[in-house]
Amino acid sequence: MLERAAPRERFTFRQIAMRRSFADDVRDGLEKSPKELQPWYFYDAIGSALFTAITELPEYTITRAETEILRRNSAAIARALRSPERVIELGSGDGRKTGMLLDALIARQPRITFVPIDVDGGVLESTARDFLARFPTLRVDAVCGDYREVSSVITPGLPTVVLFLGSSIGNSDPEAAVAMLRDIRRVLGQGDSLFLGADLQKPKEIVEAAYNDSLGVTAAFNLNLLARINRELGGQFDLSKFAHRAFLNEQKSRIEMHLVSRERQSAAIDDLRVQVHLERSETIHTENSYKYAESDLEMLARESGFAIEESWVDSTSRFADVLMVAR
Repeated sequence: MLERAAPRERFTFRQIAMRRSFADDVRDGLEKSPKELQPWYFYDAIGSALFTAITELPEYTITRAETEILRRNSAAIARALRSPERVIELGSGDGRKTGMLLDALIARQPRITFVPIDVDGGVLESTARDFLARFPTLRVDAVCGDYREVSSVITPGLPTVVLFLGSSIGNSDPEAAVAMLRDIRRVLGQGDSLFLGADLQKPKEIVEAAYNDSLGVTAAFNLNLLARINRELGGQFDLSKFAHRAFLNEQKSRIEMHLVSRERQSAAIDDLRVQVHLERSETIHTENSYKYAESDLEMLARESGFAIEESWVDSTSRFADVLMVAR
């Protein structure tokens, strides 16, 4: 019978300093033309709660599609992942989908170290508590930091699978996505794997509806970036003077999210000692979300040192989870 260690003996928490701060990126992004803010800053405590609400909306199908894939195929996926001793998850969030995979993996390999990496320390600790109670043989080494710098916080060694669920890869342009996957490849041994979620190309009306929900939750999620600047950096933005805009850029196969200035305006950010000026209809670009064809995923794998070994799609063929094996 396996010995059951007390949760405190099975849990570690590491805080990794960001190379760039929220303030640095806000200053640089709002000085650019066109202006931009980086999407990973959506996820403070309020933003994380809003995103959880988004995943429940009828228009937003990504989470339900991937959940369907994992529910139907978790045993087959666990076999394909070859009983890893370490599971690293990038942007782990609340772990609802991850738990289904851990169930299947632990049935084959009871002693696993789970390494969730996320910028939200509160969510990390909450998820760790849930998983430690649910899986008595699991160890959790939580890392609060930027998953884009995985090679600087994770050392090579144990047989490993990296989980990158929910099509978060789509927030990066193709060149940056390849660079990120190459960074992941550096911490993996030959035969280790990356399990990657990717939102697939679909009709314009479907994909645009997912980012323009009727309840306005996605709009609130987008506007929370400005509210976060107000809370944390002494910003003076009047949120009522901005509108949410999301549309499909068909040429680049990506959804773009913007905050649109409803009028000519200026707003101070006290902590940065800057004044931000916007013209009427000028936008702040806050997110891209790329939608993939099979050939795009093959290119990502090939250019970053992986080979696609297997893939699973949902019943509508609108989302894929792809197993990439390190060459």
